[in-house]
Amino acid sequence: MNRIRRPLRLGAVAVGAVMTITACSGSDGDTLYVYSGRHYNIEKAFELYEDETGVNIEFLTGNDGALRERIEAEGEDTEADAYITVDAGNLATAAADGLFQPLDSEILQSAIPAELSDPDGYWYALTIRARTIVYNTELLDESDVPTTYEELAEPEWKDRICLRNSTNVYQQSLVASLIANLGPDEALRVVEGWSDNAEILSNDVLILESLADGLCEVGVTNHYYLGRMLEEDPDFPVGLVWADQDGRGVHVNISGGGVTKYSKQPELAREFLEWLATEGQDVLVSANHEYPANPSVPPEPLITREFGTDFVRDPLDASVFGALNADAVRLMDEAGYG
Repeated sequence: MNRIRRPLRLGAVAVGAVMTITACSGSDGDTLYVYSGRHYNIEKAFELYEDETGVNIEFLTGNDGALRERIEAEGEDTEADAYITVDAGNLATAAADGLFQPLDSEILQSAIPAELSDPDGYWYALTIRARTIVYNTELLDESDVPTTYEELAEPEWKDRICLRNSTNVYQQSLVASLIANLGPDEALRVVEGWSDNAEILSNDVLILESLADGLCEVGVTNHYYLGRMLEEDPDFPVGLVWADQDGRGVHVNISGGGVTKYSKQPELAREFLEWLATEGQDVLVSANHEYPANPSVPPEPLITREFGTDFVRDPLDASVFGALNADAVRLMDEAGYG
């Protein structure tokens, strides 16, 4: 397959991030345009889709917020047929901004559990990522690791934990889930405790590296970052415990997508999402060590072996904590969480 890369002409559209547009070609069939805030190994899935269907895919990658801003600014002139992104908060924001059109798809409704999709059919999850507790295996026995997000706020963990900064959407969604599950007052108490106890870092990889170096003992990250580390170094001294297994379960987030409001080819875009949710699930999730959103698709071997598949997941609807994103940001600000 020939691959063509060319710089995107941004024109008068104001966007705040570097973007890359890529065309996968080699067929004389239809062309589908995809804007994607998801960067992990999407080309492999897109190429397989082209091989199986003959549909060409041109895709634009970039910052999630910048892509939403671009679709909104382009309006009826947008080329985007589908928008794919990470985190329920980004999907909920796109739906609230009117960037999606509702989908009536028996295939998506059958493949993706209701709690992982928008109740009005504007978006559907494609992968699952759990945000859970990780620890230095050389400093702590697993039996001594805190088992809930709330425990990380207790005074005994002061100066012993590393957490992600408040501008990160994964951390915002975790806090949004606390608001939904605990109520705003208790969620505020927990986040204030985190603020007192934690070294706040800018990304999940840095948290894992800090754990391995002994700079902190416990952290919270998305599970697949540890999967990547263990793939490169099976002796990487960081372990994982699924949070809150005696309670509501570990917080799970999603990546997903929908058909844009002004898509010129909504049926083609719907069929593309249906393929990603079924035949394309394995190739989409495996390289990044995510869990499939479609429960009939088995997870890839590394996370099955290292983390297992039998764990309690917080059943909170992604649409619920996605819609609480702004509340989570305000709460973290009130708590003084950096």
